[in-house]
Amino acid sequence: MALNTSAETPIPVGEVSRLIGGWIDRLGAIWVEGQITQLSRRPGAGVVFLTLRDPSHDISLTVTCFRAVFDRIADVVSEGARVVVHAKPEWYAPRGQLSLRAAEIKPVGVGELLARLEQLKKSLAAEGLFAPDRKRPLPFLPQLIGLVCGRASAAERDVLENARLRWPAVRFEVRNVAVQGVHAVPQVVGAVKELDAHPEVDLIIVARGGGSVEDLLPFSDEQLIRTVAACRTPLVSAIGHEPDSPLLDLVADLRASTPTDAAKKAVPDVGEELHRIQQLRERSLRAVNGLLDREERGLASARARPCMVRPQRMVEERAEQVTALCDRARRTLGHLLDRADSELSHTRARVLALSPAATLERGYAVLQRPDGSVVRSAGEVSGGERLRARVAEGELTVVAEAADGTDGTDGTDGTDTGVADPAAAAGPAAATEAGAATGTAGAADRDVSPAP
Repeated sequence: MALNTSAETPIPVGEVSRLIGGWIDRLGAIWVEGQITQLSRRPGAGVVFLTLRDPSHDISLTVTCFRAVFDRIADVVSEGARVVVHAKPEWYAPRGQLSLRAAEIKPVGVGELLARLEQLKKSLAAEGLFAPDRKRPLPFLPQLIGLVCGRASAAERDVLENARLRWPAVRFEVRNVAVQGVHAVPQVVGAVKELDAHPEVDLIIVARGGGSVEDLLPFSDEQLIRTVAACRTPLVSAIGHEPDSPLLDLVADLRASTPTDAAKKAVPDVGEELHRIQQLRERSLRAVNGLLDREERGLASARARPCMVRPQRMVEERAEQVTALCDRARRTLGHLLDRADSELSHTRARVLALSPAATLERGYAVLQRPDGSVVRSAGEVSGGERLRARVAEGELTVVAEAADGTDGTDGTDGTDTGVADPAAAAGPAAATEAGAATGTAGAADRDVSPAP
């Protein structure tokens, strides 16, 4: 229940401690699990003191029990062992200290530990912490490797020696930690976080030699697993020997069976790389030589061509071809012009032969009415009708006195339909008319184009 207090009405420390003790007494007996640390069994003392610690949260509680209670498990339990305790919480008011008074202590067996690890493994796997797509590739040649291991341990020696044998220039940033016991988890977690934050560290190796299930238990701790899963730097797990498989192996980016194997996987072998470089150089040299040989053969083949032996020959051949084509074009054009001139002459002769102007030159005339229509027969002309007579040079105006449909070949049966003779057709009046016609002809005497 809440206490009614204020700055004006506070309660004493003793009262607070008493109230807390009352609340704790009402809890009753409970089962608690933890790891034993700081075990104290004084000879002749009837009470055993120990500290029960939660490795995942780094919280501890003092536990007291009668010697007879502890003696039941003294042969199988020591510091670092995991136990479950049936205890009654107690509050020591003068010091304000919480403790547990144990009535029964049971060790956690290997089978139970393995079952709990399996349950934790399934839970973390369901979250995707062990998924293959989370694995990051290791750098080919890390400049600085972070190493988490026990101080002066065989694991530290194996990693450093084998890595430097393979690549002498490799550098290490070593963090020595407890690799078993109650301090292992917080120290390993702290070292991993510190190396992950280091700006020059390219790779982290967590290494430990072999041991029992209990010894390797810190490397299956949930807090450590989640810390590794959150790392930005690739991490290699090298815990124990080949059969050992803590949960750290599953979350790490690469699992090494031993610390020596971790060193081999972390850095390349300088001898192998030099051999590979030599092979690549030889392959490159062969490729370049082959390319040069092919190009030299191509140049030799090009140089052996006739056009390269005598380059002007191709120009001379083309010049001869151009000259021949020009001569041929000239002859062809001359033939075409001659043929066209001949055709034009023939056409001109035909035009002249068929032109009415040629007929007029032989003394014939063309009679036309004033409207320009041509008179083709005597029947088309009536007596007294004025006509125009077109001759070779100029025109005459004539009057038809009579029209005769006969051909008039004897010259006694009237005027000819094609020729008008005004002087012979009548007496003085006709002569006058002819004179008028002559004057008209003189007036109309101009350049007359032949009829089409």
